[in-house]
Amino acid sequence: MPRGDGRLSHDLLPGEKGPQDACGVFGVWAPGEEVAKLTYFGLYALQHRGQESAGIAVSNGSQILVYKDMGLVSQVFDETSLGSLLGHIAVGHARYSTTGSSVWENAQPTFRATARGSLALGHNGNLVNTAELAEMVAGLPGEQHVSRSGRSAVTNDTDLVTALLAGYPDLSIEETARQILPKVKGAFSLVFMDEHTLYAARDPQGIRPLVLGRLERGWVVASETAALDIVGASFIREVEPGELIAVDENGLRTSRFAEAKPKGCVFEYVYLARPDTTIAGRNVHLSRVEMGRRLAKEAPAEADLVIATPESGTPAAIGYAEASGIPYGSGLVKNAYVGRTFIQPNQTIRQLGIRLKLNPLKDVIKGKRLVVVDDSIVRGNTQRALVRMLREAGAAEVHIRISSPPIKWPCFFGIDFATRAELIANGLSVEEIGASLGADSLAFISTEGMVEATDQPQERLCTACFTGEYPMELPDPELLGKHLLEAEIASAGKPPAVRSNAPKNRSDADGVQSMLGGIGAADALRRP
Repeated sequence: MPRGDGRLSHDLLPGEKGPQDACGVFGVWAPGEEVAKLTYFGLYALQHRGQESAGIAVSNGSQILVYKDMGLVSQVFDETSLGSLLGHIAVGHARYSTTGSSVWENAQPTFRATARGSLALGHNGNLVNTAELAEMVAGLPGEQHVSRSGRSAVTNDTDLVTALLAGYPDLSIEETARQILPKVKGAFSLVFMDEHTLYAARDPQGIRPLVLGRLERGWVVASETAALDIVGASFIREVEPGELIAVDENGLRTSRFAEAKPKGCVFEYVYLARPDTTIAGRNVHLSRVEMGRRLAKEAPAEADLVIATPESGTPAAIGYAEASGIPYGSGLVKNAYVGRTFIQPNQTIRQLGIRLKLNPLKDVIKGKRLVVVDDSIVRGNTQRALVRMLREAGAAEVHIRISSPPIKWPCFFGIDFATRAELIANGLSVEEIGASLGADSLAFISTEGMVEATDQPQERLCTACFTGEYPMELPDPELLGKHLLEAEIASAGKPPAVRSNAPKNRSDADGVQSMLGGIGAADALRRP
C-alpha cells in the first residue's frame, strides 16, 4: 500500500499488515473553480492515509452528487467522472477502515437527505462511543431510523454521525452540529457540506490533524498541509480542537462546540503523515531526522554503515548517521512500482517474501557491521525477514534501531494496529525481541526522546500506543471493536447497553488486550 511518498509501505511481506493509516479528508469552497479536480488532487496528496476506497461529493447550489468506489484515487476517478462533478463546493475522502468492513457501502463521503436538502460527510479518525451513537440514531424520528438492524448494511461510525446531523428537521445543519458534536467521543476530523455551505470540525483533543487553507477564490480544509501545497492553497492555520468552521457566500465563520484539550497523535510524526507535512508548527521530516539523532545518542552501536528500511526509516537513519558519525548508505534497493498489487503471488513467489519489494546491495553490505533503522515494529515479521536477508547478503553484524518506543497498546482513535496479543513488544523484553528477530542488538528510542523530537509538550500529545495513557475515558470493553455494528446487524439486535467504567485513562493491569474480529473487544482491557 502506498506510503507517505506514494510508493511503498510498511507492508513489505505479502500478507503482512503493518500500521494502517488513518483516513484522509479534503474539502473546498471555491466558486468559479473546478472543485472536483481540486479535491481529486488533494486526495491524491493524501493517498497514504487510506487506500481502500475514495469518493468525492460536489454541490452546485441546488443538489449534491456523490461519486465513490473501491480502490485508489487514481483508479476511482478519471476525466469523465470528474467532469460530471460540477459545482462550487466539494468534500472528498480516501478511506482506510477502522470501524466497519472495507466494502462499497462503507465508502465515503456518506450521504443523507435532510428536511432542508441533503448532507455529505467525510471523517478521519475513529469513535469510541459508537454503541451510544447507534442508540441515538435509533431514537431519531422517521421510519428509516427505527433500528440499526432495520437499516442498510452500512456499519461505520461515520454513517451514525451523518444520520444524527441530518436527523433534526427543526434545526439547521450548523445548529445541529453544535448540539451533536459535543456528544461524539473519540477522534474525528470532519469535512461535510450541504448544498450551500462547507463545514469542518475537529474533536476536542485534536487527535487527527486538520488544517485550513486559502485559495484566491475560496477556502480549503484538509488532513495535512501537503494537500494544501498540491492545490496551490496557502496555509492559514490548523482547525482548533473543539472548533466548528462554516464557509458560505457570507464568508468564513467559526464557533466552538467544546473546550480544547489538545492530545495530538504522536504517531503522525513517527509514521502516518507525509514527511512534507507540518503539524502544530513542526515539519514531520525534521521530527523524524531528530528522532534518529536522539536514537543514536540513546542507543549507540559500533558499526560501519547506517542503512534504512525504505522509505519509512530513511529520515531517522539520516539523523542516526549524522549524530553517530557512522556513514549513511543505501544498502537496500526497493521496487518503486510495488504498491497495492491485485495479483497474489503463488507459494513459490511468496517464499521470496520481502525480496518482492526490497533487494540488498551485496557489494555494499558484505562484511559490514550494519545499523538498520526503521520507524516501528508491530509483529516483527518484516524485520525478521530483513535480518535474514541481510545476513544472506554477507552482513557481518545487524543492529536494529527503532525510532519509536515499543508498541504495546491498541489504538482506538484511527490506527488499526494488530491485536495486543500479536504485538511482539507486548510479552517480550527488548533483548528477547532482538533475539527473536535474529539481530545482534535491538534498541528503541525512549518515549521522552521521541516526544522531544516533535517540539511539542508531552501533555499535548497522545502516546497511548506506547504508554497505555489514553487521552479520554474508554467505554466498557465489549463496546469497543472494529466490527461492533456489523455484529449487531448480523444478530438483528440492539447494540449492547451503554455503560461506562469508572474513570480509567490508563487501562487495567497491563492494558488493552485485543480487538476481536466480528464483535466488540470483550477482553480489550484485560491482560492476555
